[in-house]
Amino acid sequence: MAKTQTACPQCRQPVLVEVEQVFDLAKDPLAKQKLLSNQANFVQCPSCGYQGVLGVPVVYHDPDKELLLTFFPPDLKTPVNEQEKQVGPLIQRIMDNLPKEKRKAYLLQPKSMLTYQTLIEKILEADGITKEMLDNQQKRVSLLQRLLQSPADQRLKIIEQEKDIIDISFFSILSRIIESAMAEGDENAQKPLLELQQQLFENTETGRQLFLQAKETESGIKALQEAGKDGLTREKLLEILIKYNSETQISTIASLARAGLDYEFFRILSERIDNTPDQKDKDSLIKLREDLLAITDEIDKQIQSQLIHSKEILEKILANESIEEELTRQLPQLNEAFLQVLQNELSVARKSGDLDRIQKLERVMIVIEKASAPPEEVKLLEELLAYEDESNLNEMIAKNGESITQEFIDILNSVMTRLPDQKEQEEIAQRLSIVYKAVLNFSMKKKMRESKSQ
Repeated sequence: MAKTQTACPQCRQPVLVEVEQVFDLAKDPLAKQKLLSNQANFVQCPSCGYQGVLGVPVVYHDPDKELLLTFFPPDLKTPVNEQEKQVGPLIQRIMDNLPKEKRKAYLLQPKSMLTYQTLIEKILEADGITKEMLDNQQKRVSLLQRLLQSPADQRLKIIEQEKDIIDISFFSILSRIIESAMAEGDENAQKPLLELQQQLFENTETGRQLFLQAKETESGIKALQEAGKDGLTREKLLEILIKYNSETQISTIASLARAGLDYEFFRILSERIDNTPDQKDKDSLIKLREDLLAITDEIDKQIQSQLIHSKEILEKILANESIEEELTRQLPQLNEAFLQVLQNELSVARKSGDLDRIQKLERVMIVIEKASAPPEEVKLLEELLAYEDESNLNEMIAKNGESITQEFIDILNSVMTRLPDQKEQEEIAQRLSIVYKAVLNFSMKKKMRESKSQ
């Protein structure tokens, strides 16, 4: 998208911004995400450091929910008739992009939002997220900021005062922020966040429960991994479940090893119950069997529900005149269950000789394969990491000279900084370092040649 020069809202100095006014989910499935995350129309002024969203007229369209919303910033102080003149062409663009059969009455009655916040709330409300839910989340975010800004020795008093909202939702928000800091490799942000998390684990009831569950989950996973080194049998799986028998551990192990909890497993468990003389041990095994039957039943119901939902999505894609366009719109919802349904349906269509359906299903498969393919920069990095020797590496870099851009170097640098500092990663870290130096050397020589030729 081309950048537009505008004035910084704070210092009025010229600044370049990628202005986007139409957020149409019919054309761009990520439009909602860009709008809600404030990625669109984001201003970052190099002069004064101001950061924020530029106030521009916006039109939002979600055809599935028959939602057409408009927002015109009050700060622009534009008369109503002039607002309509500016927004009208944006709405017309949305209508022009829709097939005639999808142009419904709601498009003729766009809802005008008085503030940017009400625009966001209306979009979220259509997704089932109420204002009350947003307010509750904001309370937890504000408390989190307050705790981070307070000295560690003063936090306990705040924690006691606000213990009612330090719940699962609060810890979920904190966890997402920590994961984001780790993904960005921001060690300065990680340290205070992890320290606060540990303090909350130790001094709140919810924190203590979550910490215990995390430890139990970790121990269950480790037990499975250890047993799997020499091959995980049903007998080994039963011994693990008998030893690691807390509710959290049993649920974790059952979800990870669902395939092993089959008829033969339960036959072995029943036989174990029959041959156990001690009544207390027998009762414990009976309870384990009941718990596992309930857990596996719930897992199977969830899997079946996912498969049914995936089948509905697939049929919706196939029924659309433009399969590729509808599939692109549905991509954020697709998962392993969808791929399983797609492969099953393709197999059924081939057996029945339904050529029309085979063709449509294969078109879906092609689009998914393209979408799931790694970016060209990642593919190039993987090729370079497989070098045989220094000469071979330099040849590959020269061969892909046009792809050795600053963006590629930034990706390579990012991969190096995020690589875990672990012994088993030493070899890959060493190869990355060699590739990085060779790429930098090539890039510097390339720039020198270009400067000489100018």
